[in-house]
Amino acid sequence: MALLLVGLVLFIGIHSIRLFAPDWREFMMQQLGENNWKMLHAVVAIIGLLTTIMGYGYARYSAEWLWVPPVWTRHVAALIILFAFIYIAAAAMPYSKIKARVGVPMVVGIKLWAFAHLISNGTTADVVLFGSFLAWAVANFVISRRRIKQQGETFLAPDFKYDFIAVVVGVLAYVAVAFYLHGLLIGVAPFAV
Repeated sequence: MALLLVGLVLFIGIHSIRLFAPDWREFMMQQLGENNWKMLHAVVAIIGLLTTIMGYGYARYSAEWLWVPPVWTRHVAALIILFAFIYIAAAAMPYSKIKARVGVPMVVGIKLWAFAHLISNGTTADVVLFGSFLAWAVANFVISRRRIKQQGETFLAPDFKYDFIAVVVGVLAYVAVAFYLHGLLIGVAPFAV
C-alpha cells in the first residue's frame, strides 16, 4: 500500500500545484524556464503514474474487502465510464459545446471514472486509489470553475461538430479499453462472461 500512496502523492501532487500553489508554479516556471518546468512536470507525472500502477497492482492482492459490491454496480459503472470517455475526448476538442458548458471536461471525465470504479470495487486498495482521484477531481472542478468565472474565461462553441467527434472518439476508445485493453493491461476484463 505504501508504493500506491507514494505514486498517488507524486501524480496527484504534481497535478495539484496549479490548483493550490499557482504563484509558486509561476515562480518555478520563471526560475526554470517554461520548457524545463513542463519537462519536470512530465517526468514527475510519469514516475507517479507508473508508481501508482505498480503500487495498486501489489496492493490489490493483499487488500481487505470493505464491502462486496452487488453485480448491478458493474453495469452502472460501465455506463458511467462510457460518459467519462466522452468527456475526456471533449477536453481535446477546441470548440466543443460540452467544453463550453462544463469548462473542464477532462476533470468531469476523471470524476466519473473514479466514481464508477468506487461503486463497483470494494477493497481498501480501490478506495485509496479511486477515492483519491475522486477527491482530487472534485476539488479540481470547484477550483477550476471558480477560476474560469473570476477570469471571465469563455469557450467558443460554434457548432456540434466537435461534440459529435468527441462522442465518436469517446465511444471508440471505450470499446477498445472495455473489450480489450482493460483485460490486457489491468488483468480484469469488464465484460467477461
